[in-house]
Amino acid sequence: MKPVRLPASATKALPRWALFALCLLYILPGLVGRDPWKPDDASGFGIMWTMANGTLSDWLAPHIVGLPMPAEGPFAYWLGAICIILFGGLFGDPMAARIAPILFFLLGSSAVWYTTYLLGRRPDAQPMRLAFGGQPEPKDFGRMLADGALLIYLGCLGLLVHSHGTTAEALQISLVACSLYISTRLFESHSWRSAIGLGFVLGLLALTRGWVIPAALFIGVIGLALARDRALLLRVIPLSAPVAIAIPTLWLFANNAVQPFGGTPNQDWMAWNYAQFGAPSLPTAQYFFKNAIWFAWPAWPFAIWAVYAWRRQHDSLHITLPLTFLGALLISALLNPSAEEAILLPLLPMLAILAAFGLPTMKRGAINAVDWFSVMMLSTCAILIWIGWLAKQTGWPAQLAKNAFKIAPGFKPDFSLWTFLFAAAATAAWIWIVYWRVSRRPTVLWRAVVLSSGGIILCWLLLMTLWLPWGNYIKSYAIVARQADKILPETSHCVATNLGAAQRASFAYFGKLQFAQEGERNCQYYLLQDHHRGNDSEPTMTRSGKEWKLLWQGRRPADRSERFRLYERIRGNSLMPE
Repeated sequence: MKPVRLPASATKALPRWALFALCLLYILPGLVGRDPWKPDDASGFGIMWTMANGTLSDWLAPHIVGLPMPAEGPFAYWLGAICIILFGGLFGDPMAARIAPILFFLLGSSAVWYTTYLLGRRPDAQPMRLAFGGQPEPKDFGRMLADGALLIYLGCLGLLVHSHGTTAEALQISLVACSLYISTRLFESHSWRSAIGLGFVLGLLALTRGWVIPAALFIGVIGLALARDRALLLRVIPLSAPVAIAIPTLWLFANNAVQPFGGTPNQDWMAWNYAQFGAPSLPTAQYFFKNAIWFAWPAWPFAIWAVYAWRRQHDSLHITLPLTFLGALLISALLNPSAEEAILLPLLPMLAILAAFGLPTMKRGAINAVDWFSVMMLSTCAILIWIGWLAKQTGWPAQLAKNAFKIAPGFKPDFSLWTFLFAAAATAAWIWIVYWRVSRRPTVLWRAVVLSSGGIILCWLLLMTLWLPWGNYIKSYAIVARQADKILPETSHCVATNLGAAQRASFAYFGKLQFAQEGERNCQYYLLQDHHRGNDSEPTMTRSGKEWKLLWQGRRPADRSERFRLYERIRGNSLMPE
């Protein structure tokens, strides 16, 4: 017996314009008006900016003004570089690069919605027929579930930061969602177009962030086809596999043919892929379960309940397909020795879709508990954000103001009327949503997650409007990079450095420093990054037997240990330090 019995009134869908507006409210704050922040966002922008201003070699071998990045696939950065070329003159290069993650997010959100809609309108997913009629139509039921899946997806805490960065992870999660959508089409239609489309998406995934994730998804599709419909193997193996392999192979062949910068990144890229899986380890498992609890909230409780509630229909496609994808990615995450959030990110689309099928089966008490938890926690966070901003602007409460300026010494807050009005309007909308949920007690099933996603969007919007200047001050290298630029001559110059990826990108863009390419050993200047709490520096230094004199030293105001020093080679030295 199916676990769902509900009237048509419970499946009222959200208007399409409301969903689109909600997605824009989610993705635009934090992308508009923000400098590239360390570490990942600035690094991704550095690769895109280098490509946009470079040659064919720069497009084939991802690097940041001379610093090779062999672990990065090129596809996400190609798209960002194209956006810089097309829109950089209109919006500025950093904002133009962020058009790419906006498109990535909208693509992934659409894939989550349409996948849930296709699965939700299937006959085996429909609720039980009522004795006197009045049950929802399949399309209405599918739309309601799709709305719920999108709201859950937007409410996932782990999606926030990664979807707002110019990184490959932002595209990876969207392509994972697209692969699930095309797989749904494939299992329904058995068409050769869907098989080729699946291979195309898996190939782009490999070109984005390595072949481990697409290989795991392909194995999952093969396994599900063996269990459900072996005739699909005649589509998947001869059509999907060759296309998926051909796309990254073309890039590898191009690297061998062109030999960018006198070599090829292929070996280092393959070595990074091999390093993404190994034997299961206790530290990896501990990291996974410790961080997945908050990273995938609120999707994972609903998803676990959905699997339990639909256990008697365990062979239904709306459960087996996302569960197969989730299992394949879960195994790859647990076999990955890297303890980083990137291994958790691809799980979110499957969890959101599974969670949507848990909504119709949840008891009213459980839904109310989730609602009240969201109201209390997220309203408290929003209030604290407002109080902190008030303290920063007025100096009251004094202790909060002291703490804010202690983190960002020298920061001078300014008041923007438009920013204030926008944040106030968002807060008023949140209050109205809470009032609507509490006073009217709506019967629509997506009511269980509208407060979770709405509260997350509110808190993020407040942080990225009221606190954005403060965040730029403590997270951006723009100020210190421009200081270094004033010291160097306006004519062409070569700067050797030991900077990391994020710092190198920021100094190259904001400071217009011309860094040495790999292997270049005859630079007049050297930019040194180290960690030192004091301000004292020797006027000269000896490095690899060469003498250098200090021209400038500086640091970001919010970082007390990181220090940058710019040196000029004393005449008579012919080689840069190693």
